[in-house]
Amino acid sequence: MNSIDPGTLFFAAIFTNNILLTNFLGLCPYLAISRDLRSASGLGVAVVFVMSCTAVLNHLIYHHILVPYDLEHFRYIVFIIVIASFVQLVEMTVERYFPALYMVLGIFLPLITVNCAILGASLFMVIREYTLVQAAVYGAGSGIGWMLAISLVGAIREKIEKSGGLPKGLEGPAITLIITGMLSLAFIAFSGMIQIQ
Repeated sequence: MNSIDPGTLFFAAIFTNNILLTNFLGLCPYLAISRDLRSASGLGVAVVFVMSCTAVLNHLIYHHILVPYDLEHFRYIVFIIVIASFVQLVEMTVERYFPALYMVLGIFLPLITVNCAILGASLFMVIREYTLVQAAVYGAGSGIGWMLAISLVGAIREKIEKSGGLPKGLEGPAITLIITGMLSLAFIAFSGMIQIQ
């Protein structure tokens, strides 16, 4: 059984083991939606909600249904079904109550279903043998870390766009990847503080 403190695990998931900046999971929506802070933070909040809820649900399903009935080999399918259900719930909620954000996020909101960061968090939780509490804080921390990364890049890109001083060849994904590399280096500075395996 993994004995890591939940508080340590939470902060490690945000900073030292950021699922986006250290594992590079969830790059597709990150590159596409990080043009401005509003859309980036909107998608980030949706990812935090989905990742937090699905980590807990997938932990419960895995340990109380799949393991006792020797069905662990179905974990990928089951995890994806749980994730898809939550994404559908989030999509309907955003479309109903936040139509402007729904229009900004467009196709990338339903694509949270195939965001490998969310599936990765559930799989890491199983591989690392987290308890239910650890799975909950890891899911929330990973989601917040992903949201922090996309929000930082969205704010930086928005500021660069307004300044208008960017060469044509660096616009779009090129500057996003450069900023991401710099953020990854900055987050690596935290790695001496907390590390999870």
